[in-house]
Amino acid sequence: MEHGPSLLSLGDSYTIGESVAKHQCWPVKLCDRLGFSIPNLIARTGWTTQELLEAIEEARIMHFHDYVTLLIGVNDQYQGMSLEQYSMEFEIVLFKAVALAQHKPRHVIVLSIPDYGITPFAQQKNPARIHDEINAFNAVNEDISKREKVHYVNITDISRRAGKDSSLLATDELHPSAKMYDLWVERIINQVFTDA
Repeated sequence: MEHGPSLLSLGDSYTIGESVAKHQCWPVKLCDRLGFSIPNLIARTGWTTQELLEAIEEARIMHFHDYVTLLIGVNDQYQGMSLEQYSMEFEIVLFKAVALAQHKPRHVIVLSIPDYGITPFAQQKNPARIHDEINAFNAVNEDISKREKVHYVNITDISRRAGKDSSLLATDELHPSAKMYDLWVERIINQVFTDA
């Protein structure tokens, strides 16, 4: 049986699908829709951009992937790290992502950081400040992504729908549900793969 194209997904809890079943995380859903092989994930709940960088180094990936996705930064914001530090570290991890995608920028897909400020979890944590800081972090990763000519898929607006639709949240009332991940996958396919 022939294997489909390969996908490497780099990130944090949003990439591994914290609080949903393994087959419900968006990289697996994306590969199912596209006929890709099972994705390779380098992601863990709570990881900052620096911790993701360290994990990529430790993984010593010895082969290229057909596509690489990157979604990182919410824990940098949550832990109060500066935009300057995030900008520097995001740029480094994006360079690594492009290298792992056979040095093809158009085979790298960056997703914007979701806004957890609309979740029940965050209601006592200044949602307005979270909203503004997530926007600022996303402005950074979007600028770098466009400069490096990789795909940039904004899913932050989808994440904010959970403020009025609880079915878009997992049972922990913080992370996305499988239903929200379906919406992300739909947007990724529409923006990146429709004309591929």
